Amino acid sequence: MNAGIIGMGRFVPETVVTNADLEKRMDTTDEWIRTRTGIEERRIAGDEIDTSDMAFEAAKKAIEDSGIKPEEIDLILVATVTPDQSFPSVSCMIQDRLGAKNAAAMDISAACSGFMYGLATAKQFIMTETYKYVLVVGVEKLSKITDWNDRNTAVLFGDGAGAAIVGPVSEGRGILAFELGADGSGGKHLYFDEFIQMNGREVFKFAVRQMGEASVRVIEKAGLSKDDVDFLIPHQANIRIMESSRQRLNLPEEKMSKTVNRFGNTSAASIPISLVEEIQNGKVKDDDVVVMVGFGGGLTWGSVIMKWGR
Repeated sequence: MNAGIIGMGRFVPETVVTNADLEKRMDTTDEWIRTRTGIEERRIAGDEIDTSDMAFEAAKKAIEDSGIKPEEIDLILVATVTPDQSFPSVSCMIQDRLGAKNAAAMDISAACSGFMYGLATAKQFIMTETYKYVLVVGVEKLSKITDWNDRNTAVLFGDGAGAAIVGPVSEGRGILAFELGADGSGGKHLYFDEFIQMNGREVFKFAVRQMGEASVRVIEKAGLSKDDVDFLIPHQANIRIMESSRQRLNLPEEKMSKTVNRFGNTSAASIPISLVEEIQNGKVKDDDVVVMVGFGGGLTWGSVIMKWGR
């Protein structure tokens, strides 16, 4: 049984914070942020919106898009490092709100790689015919763990959620292969201690290396070549890291998703948010071979290659 994405949805808060807004709060400039990161603005959730609220909204849209009913969902996987609270999990909270009364539920903590870990896990349950439909959500409210006085990190992050229903798809389509990995020795370069703490130089070096290598390896695992890839959706962390991945695959600019300029780095939400964008604007079409790749705190990385379509 082939496992693939049969429905998607996303949610981003209405409040837009531009680089010009940040210029008023800290010692930075629009030019400095844009040239180093590619970010022009980001969405920030107010106090009335928490992680589970964004996850619920994105999941609701994904279920509607898939055409299944909430009670048909067998498992809910929520990738996040910013849950409402330690427990109950975000997955349990949205299980109740969605009416997915037959679903098991758990959260995944793999930072920005979390959505890739979720898709890989969902694939296993479906391929073994243990479950039929799995809801995978990537969601973060990074604004609540961001030090808004630290110009090195405050300019990077945004809030949002993206969700996918993973289920059986037609022959030849769906998730063809995945690559997951971790290097715990690098945890000291990107971690949470009251606020997000990051050694930008070390994380940059790690990301450039691993994003490229994970992309190449997952293509090889699928028995394909770089020439077979139609579209790349990299984790939207930094335009320079994203460009290094694109160049590694020899893809033209128009074949790489770029939403970092409008949403910033939304961690586990960035890849599903971008995928929804590219489906809506017609850049990801049926039978396209799509590579998704991310890296994050842990340090972790993950890549998924799929043939799009139901």
